[in-house]
Amino acid sequence: MAVVSMALSVNNPTFPNRCQINRRGGMAFASLSNQKGASLGVRLTEGEGNLPKLVLSSPAGSEAEIYLYGGCITSWKVPSGKDLLFVRPDAVFNGKKPISGGVPHCFPQFGPGPIQQHGFARNVDWTLVDSENAEGSPVVTMELKDSPYSRAMWDFSFHALFKVTLNAKSLSTELTVKNTDSKAFSFSTALHTYFRASASDASVKGLKGSKTLNKDPDPKNPVEGREERDVVTFPGFVDCVYLDASSELQLDNGLGDLISIKNTNWSDAVLWNPYLQMEACYKDFVCVENAKIGSVQLEPEQTWTAVQHLSTA
Repeated sequence: MAVVSMALSVNNPTFPNRCQINRRGGMAFASLSNQKGASLGVRLTEGEGNLPKLVLSSPAGSEAEIYLYGGCITSWKVPSGKDLLFVRPDAVFNGKKPISGGVPHCFPQFGPGPIQQHGFARNVDWTLVDSENAEGSPVVTMELKDSPYSRAMWDFSFHALFKVTLNAKSLSTELTVKNTDSKAFSFSTALHTYFRASASDASVKGLKGSKTLNKDPDPKNPVEGREERDVVTFPGFVDCVYLDASSELQLDNGLGDLISIKNTNWSDAVLWNPYLQMEACYKDFVCVENAKIGSVQLEPEQTWTAVQHLSTA
């Protein structure tokens, strides 16, 4: 494999070759030379709310956008220019609230629990640590480490890496979590992916036979069951966890696109559409999430890795 790699320069005095990031607990400076980045298919620029944004471009014409805030992929455009991801119209880009849409991280907690909803990884800055080009495909790797902010609610030392690869018709991610503490910890996690869709026409295949935890009508007391349908649809409010789900699902977004959702080590899946709870936009998206609902237990120095591969025909 032909790989061209580029290191980051630090404290470069001018933007866009410098991106200054406000971090809880201090300041971090990272930059990506646009001249070198262009040859890799990676640019660092200012996004909404002046937040740092990575733009990945493939020779085939596909494109992805990733905000360092939350390490959140907000756009995946195939060569036709069609964006297969969805960002809600009420999304806020202020570096304080999580970005509502795209592919937000839920870590180290999925859903409600002892700490804030879906954890803290989606509302802190990630750091770009590597950019490369693998046979024409732009690849970026971001990292997240514990900070005073994270330790105030989850008192463990960790190191997370999130690698994103863009190909002509696919978008792949690899999440690695390492326990850098002296004591064991556990976590749950998910990629809360919002797909652009016609919700009333969208459907998902590949879930038949999975154990279900249906949060409708009472999210606090999910009903256990088993999925009997070959094709699962979104006729109204949907919030359902699928345990030990298939490693490959197929989403028909109702807009003419069939999206393959493959994974390694994301053992569970979640379907969600808020219906009338989000009247302004519920018709325009569905969430099909790869997740690890049961706790991952890591001893010191142990790592856990999961891969998601989204592709179109």
